[in-house]
Amino acid sequence: MTDGWNDKLQRSLVNFLVHCPEGVCFLKFEDALDVMKDAETLCNWFEEMVLWRGHSNIVHIVTDNGPNYKVARRTLCEKYETITWSPCATYCLNLILKDMTEMDQIVSLAKRAYEVTKFGYNLTFLIAWLRKRQGWREIVGLGATHVATTFITLKSIYEHKHDLQAIVTHKFFVESRYAKLKKGIILDNQNWDDISNIVQVVTPLMCLLRIVDLNEKPSVGYVYDGMHRTRLGIKKLFKNEKNLYKCYTSIIEVHWDRILRQTYMLQRII
Repeated sequence: MTDGWNDKLQRSLVNFLVHCPEGVCFLKFEDALDVMKDAETLCNWFEEMVLWRGHSNIVHIVTDNGPNYKVARRTLCEKYETITWSPCATYCLNLILKDMTEMDQIVSLAKRAYEVTKFGYNLTFLIAWLRKRQGWREIVGLGATHVATTFITLKSIYEHKHDLQAIVTHKFFVESRYAKLKKGIILDNQNWDDISNIVQVVTPLMCLLRIVDLNEKPSVGYVYDGMHRTRLGIKKLFKNEKNLYKCYTSIIEVHWDRILRQTYMLQRII
């Protein structure tokens, strides 16, 4: 397995690890700053690991699915036909979420959520009032990635729907000079319905991402079952109206069925 990351010195590193019945063992790392787009060098690194461990002892390799890794995969698998290769589930799930954040509707909702968040936090008397509400939690939350932060913020905004509506209809706010600021967005029922739909679509995917990131137990079975249930849930959410749910399921199909699911099915056949 490979794991790409940046250290405190902002070096692009690639960890090489092996997974066996005894657990996961670290083998080595390489500084990949100058070669991340060099498929030939990547292939040489992988082959070095294969020859070190013995190709008969390696059945499967897991990496991300960048173009350079695809080329390295083809080259290595042609040379060692008993070795299969697949992108990691985390990588595929992140691509699904990333593509969803680029949908026009979600871009628009994210902008509105940002405006509401800025509205609440920029006015001291508003955030002070909100923090006195029972069960109040801060709206702003950070995820591991920009993609995760977008959906965490949307979910948090939705969870604060009643608090936000309460403040813009409260007498002290209605009589203030800020009464018209963002009030339309906060009282717009269609806006809340749209956010609710997005939250219901994305929450199962975020849960699956947490499962595969925990690495506490084999997660492939849980993730495949979870993805199946997620798709059924999306269709049910939009009452099986294809023109409404297809934009979401198509993204899943591109990054899950065509890349990850297809690869695992091939491995089972082999």
